[in-house]
Amino acid sequence: MKLSAVFSSSCYSSAIAKNALQPPSLITLPASAFLPPLSRKLSCRHGVSYNRLSFRGNSSFSSTAVSSSKSDSQSQGSESFFRDTLRSMETVYLNRNPTAKSILELVSSVDDEQICYDHLAFRTFGVNGYGINSLASLFLDYGYTQKEELRFPAKKLKALWFSPPNSSSQDGGSGVNGPLPRVFISELLVDQLSPRAQEIIRKYTKKSGSGNKYAALASALGSLTWEKPLYSEFQQLAGESEYSAWTLVNGYALNHVTISTHRLKSNLRNIKNLNEFIKKNGFKLNSDGGVLKEFNASTSSISVSPDGLLLQSSTVADSMPFSFSDGLVESVPCSYIEFAERLVLPQYKNLSESEIKESHRRDGFEVGNADKIFESTSKEQLTRRA
Repeated sequence: MKLSAVFSSSCYSSAIAKNALQPPSLITLPASAFLPPLSRKLSCRHGVSYNRLSFRGNSSFSSTAVSSSKSDSQSQGSESFFRDTLRSMETVYLNRNPTAKSILELVSSVDDEQICYDHLAFRTFGVNGYGINSLASLFLDYGYTQKEELRFPAKKLKALWFSPPNSSSQDGGSGVNGPLPRVFISELLVDQLSPRAQEIIRKYTKKSGSGNKYAALASALGSLTWEKPLYSEFQQLAGESEYSAWTLVNGYALNHVTISTHRLKSNLRNIKNLNEFIKKNGFKLNSDGGVLKEFNASTSSISVSPDGLLLQSSTVADSMPFSFSDGLVESVPCSYIEFAERLVLPQYKNLSESEIKESHRRDGFEVGNADKIFESTSKEQLTRRA
C-alpha cells in the first residue's frame, strides 16, 4: 500500500499545496478573507475514494423510513465534509514535516494493513476567543464529546481532550480515512505571562479580527489568521514560553498526529519495538524526561502513565524557514509525530486478542506524559537533534 494513496487530500487546491510545500512562511490571510460560505461549502472530490460510516435505518417503506433515509444522507454528507477538512489539515502537516511523512512511509512499508491515528493535537492562545473553543466547535459539531481537563502549571497551560463519535470505529482506511481519532487541544493561559508577552500576543490576535471563528479553516489552509510577527517579538516570547512562540508562527496548524501502535499488525505494535525501529532508521526521539526510559537517554524515552497502561513517545520537531514581517528569514520549530500504545484494562485481561476492542483499552491522557511530549518542540530538543 502506498502512503501517497492513503494520505492524500481531496480538498486541497494546487495553489494552496504549492504554498504549503514551499515555505519560508505560513500563508497569511486577512480576517476579511474568511467568508462563512467557504467554511461550510468545501466539497471537492478529485477522484479520491472515501470510507464513510454506515448508518442503520428502518427498512420498511414509510414516512419514518423516508425521514431516516434523508437523515442518513445528511449524516453521510456531513461525514464527507468533516473528513475532507481533516484531510486538508493532514496534507499541510505532512508537507511541512518531512520526518512525520518519512516515518509514516517507513511504518507502512512494514505494516501495510492500516495505520490508525490515536489522536490529533493542536495549540491555541487563551485570549480574545482564540483558545480551545475556537477549534473545539468543529469537532463538537461533528459528534465529538468533551472529556477531562488537564492542567500544566509550570507551562501555564490547560488542555481538553475530545472523544470521537461511537459510530466512528469503521474498519479499513488509514490516517484520517480510518477510525476517527481523539482530539487534544491545549491553551496557553496568556493572563499568567509577563505584561510584555501578553502585549505581543494580544496585539496579533486583536489584528486578526474575527479570525478565531475560522480556526479550523485556517488549519486546513495552513494559514495564520493574524499578521506575520517581528522576529524580535518571536524571540521575546521564546525566552519566556516556547509554546507561545511556536503558536505565534504556526497558528492552528496540527501540532502533531499520533500513531496508535497497538492497532498495527506487525511486531511494531509494541511501542518499544517501534522506537527501536525508528532509531535504527536514523530518526531521533524526544529524550526529555519520561517515567521509564527503555533506551539511552540521549536518543529516546517512553513516558508511562502511573497505572502503566498508557505508553507514549515522540520524535523531535522538524524546523522550517519562516519569513518574519521585518524581512528576516529564520528557522522556527514546526511539528512532530507521536506514538501511543494503550494497554488492555485489568477488567478485560481475560479477553482473547480477537475480542479486544478499543473500548477495552486505557482511554484518556496523562499530565505527566503530555508534559514531556510538549518538549518535542523545545529549543533544547531541536539543538540536541542538530
